[in-house]
Amino acid sequence: MARSPGGVLVLVLVLTFSIHHAVSILNSHQPVALELFSPENGSFGSLEESYDALRTFQILGIEKKPDISVTTCKLVLETLGSSSSSLKDLFYALKVNGILKCEIDEENFEGIKSRLQSISNDASSLLDFYYSIGSLALIKEQASQVDVLLTDANGIVQSIKALSQSDGRWRYSSNNPESSTYAAGVAFEALSRVVALASSEIDQSRIDTLGNDIVKLFDSIEKYDDGSFYFDEKIIDARENHGPLSTTASVVRGLKAFADVTSGRLNIPEDKILGLTKYFLSVGIPGDAKDFFNQVDSLACLESNRVSIPLILSLPATVLSLTKNDQLKVKVNTALGSNAPPLTVKLLQAFSSSSKNAFVIENQELKFDPENAVHFLDALPKNIDVGNYVFVFEILLHDPEHEKIYATGGQTRVPILVTGVIKVDMAEIAILDSDLGSVETKRKLDLAGENAVSLSANHLQKLRLSFQLATPLGHAFKPQQAFLKLKHESKVEHLFVVGSSGKEFAIVLDFLGLVEKFFYLSGRYDIELTVGDAVMENSFLQALGHVELDLPEPPEKAPRPPPQSVDPYSRYGPKAEIAHIFRAPDKRPPEQLSLTFLGLTILPFIIFLVGLLRLGVNLKNFPTSVVPATFAILFHLGLAAVLLLYVLFWWKLDLFTTLKYLGFLGVFLVFVGHRILSHLASASAKLKSA
Repeated sequence: MARSPGGVLVLVLVLTFSIHHAVSILNSHQPVALELFSPENGSFGSLEESYDALRTFQILGIEKKPDISVTTCKLVLETLGSSSSSLKDLFYALKVNGILKCEIDEENFEGIKSRLQSISNDASSLLDFYYSIGSLALIKEQASQVDVLLTDANGIVQSIKALSQSDGRWRYSSNNPESSTYAAGVAFEALSRVVALASSEIDQSRIDTLGNDIVKLFDSIEKYDDGSFYFDEKIIDARENHGPLSTTASVVRGLKAFADVTSGRLNIPEDKILGLTKYFLSVGIPGDAKDFFNQVDSLACLESNRVSIPLILSLPATVLSLTKNDQLKVKVNTALGSNAPPLTVKLLQAFSSSSKNAFVIENQELKFDPENAVHFLDALPKNIDVGNYVFVFEILLHDPEHEKIYATGGQTRVPILVTGVIKVDMAEIAILDSDLGSVETKRKLDLAGENAVSLSANHLQKLRLSFQLATPLGHAFKPQQAFLKLKHESKVEHLFVVGSSGKEFAIVLDFLGLVEKFFYLSGRYDIELTVGDAVMENSFLQALGHVELDLPEPPEKAPRPPPQSVDPYSRYGPKAEIAHIFRAPDKRPPEQLSLTFLGLTILPFIIFLVGLLRLGVNLKNFPTSVVPATFAILFHLGLAAVLLLYVLFWWKLDLFTTLKYLGFLGVFLVFVGHRILSHLASASAKLKSA
């Protein structure tokens, strides 16, 4: 059996790709966005869905998007012009209008302004504050001539602050004792808009207090082992079930909105900002439209926030081949893949996962390729062998002012897999004498090519297989998998682990001790050797040949081989042909006898007709008036139809069809029969009275 293409078979572990493999989500997310946000009949189900779709298309820069402007703008106008529209619908109608730029008169904005200002002053629910104040802020952006400033901004801030908790979370209303992390993000968004719409400057002490609340909220942030941070909802009796993705997205939107309207700098550690970005990138591509929007919108918020813009260090490839002399390449981008400011990437150290104190690389500054925006290392050091390594990088910004704007996260650890061709030498297979251990038959093997050895042995002998493995630098190499398989001609398989000592790999099979495991099955056994590892480019599954085993007869109570599994797809294969044998037809009477019987069957009807002619038909009582005569004719035609139906039943119709038609004819006969009988009864009564 030849080596399979590509070397590594299914036996080799699949590498897990992490955030370091791809930062820019534009190319991967654009086609998925068009699939998830697909309108029906030119529109989405609601204005909220329309905004999610339009905002996602806007962030991802999708130009060939569905045209929903006509139907959606019509819905926006209807929503803004209706006094019964909910606050949520008004809010998303204005958000949609901010993207589509629908033709809306100033009167529409004036019509809802007073309603929104009244609600914002009297609201007791956090969501009422959020939607009403958010709508006013959107009106200010879209119609600057409309006066939407809040005269009692300090009072509104105090009302919203009254719903906060000591841990930085928020309640939805004063009647709801449960606090929510998701609600905290909503609250900070609402508060930022109050600050933006305030007619007079808000007390700075209130702003500082709210900033401290954000810091407290970040104290409860949770962390994964890969360094990503996220928020999770902890309440049980929530009106909506918010998962970590939507909860984290709410906090990120609130953080960005609040940071945009405050003059001071929020004291949020940059590693947490960077960790939030890593969390959204590590999600992959969500399959739910709302989660997809939350991911994309949050990354856009992180890319433009005033706290600190995260810079993500990524590697186009974390598997480097010594055979191909692969270069180490590093990219540094923002959350959505934009280019980073001028900087230097430094490789502080690199060490093997098995020996963390022995550094193979130290303090190497990577070169920069401005054309491809890639930092690279010319070549890996000569002392790097195959294996698993950890590379530690550091980002150094050229402009000191950029350190106040960007978050680099300090040192970044990236797992690297270095692969190469493993040397396979001294491979041989032999049959040994069990008593003396002397070699009876020995064959050299070429594990890089084809082998077809033919051996024979009995239960008093042994089989030995040995070979050596060495890395490109000549060190001993221990693969993740080294198996020897013997497969009997009856499909019974036996698997053995090949042990090692340094570079030497060897296994000895004593057939005397294996007769029960082999179920005393003599005959031909095919030999296969499997050696594989994630860093071994020449992993192989090699057929070595076969051995003819002569085992003793099984004793009476010897174990039997297990039943072999049946291929589940064999049930769909061709079936055996079925030969049908039909019963011979019954013997029928002669044709003349059948015709004679038919004539005798019709004879009574002929006698009946002759009798009518001899006796004379009395038609004196047949109605002469038009209407009764019509019903009389229809009645007799109905009787004739029933007789015809009986003939058809005998000839071709089935019972159910006949009964169906007979039901309709029966109703018809009852109706016309009742009318003609009523006429005859009336005529008879008149005749008697006369």
